[in-house]
Amino acid sequence: MPGGECVIIVAGGQGLRMGADIPKQFIPIGQRPILMHTIEKFLSWNNSLKVILVLPQNQFSYWESLCRNYDFTQKHILVAGGETRFHSVKNGLQHIGDSQLIAIHDGVRPFVSQETIERCFSAADEKGAAIPVINVSESLRKIEKNGIASVGLKRSDYRLVQTPQVFKSSIICKAYELNYNDAFTDDASVVEAAGFPIFLVEGNLENIKITTPFDLKVAEALINKT
Repeated sequence: MPGGECVIIVAGGQGLRMGADIPKQFIPIGQRPILMHTIEKFLSWNNSLKVILVLPQNQFSYWESLCRNYDFTQKHILVAGGETRFHSVKNGLQHIGDSQLIAIHDGVRPFVSQETIERCFSAADEKGAAIPVINVSESLRKIEKNGIASVGLKRSDYRLVQTPQVFKSSIICKAYELNYNDAFTDDASVVEAAGFPIFLVEGNLENIKITTPFDLKVAEALINKT
């Protein structure tokens, strides 16, 4: 694997679905804010990894105060987010320097495993673009325009997508030259729109995105197991 790995951690949430007084990425689990756990998970995998943290500009001072209060000294570059996640990632890409492999990760996914990170970086190094996925365990149905559920879909044909999504820098930077489209649901969809194939690797079930009060209860249970 080449040198110069980087992770862009995007944390633009306001905590609306969480019903919290503070943005969800700052809610504490295991005595520290979620976002700190996320950053440390990547640095535990590679302590020389370049970390770019993308936050809304109006959250900078609050984050900096949290870093002081929790004595959080892990090195990272703070970058202002944009109007959408697409624009936030684009802003983060301006700071990758000569990094050759770029991971993009949700700030509220603190339980990504070291194995998942390794699989994503290794596959991207070989294939150019890799994303972690897990199997769908529930039955699926598609709701038609009339509101009636169609025949159940074959769940083995589908996967749930996680992050980090990892790309060679030449691919992700080229992809983000595209104009924004609301069909871009993640970074892989941007890369595919630019004409590059995506390689799937195994994710880990614990790698949940914490967005609701229920997710927070699951997160507390998971952090207490470690």
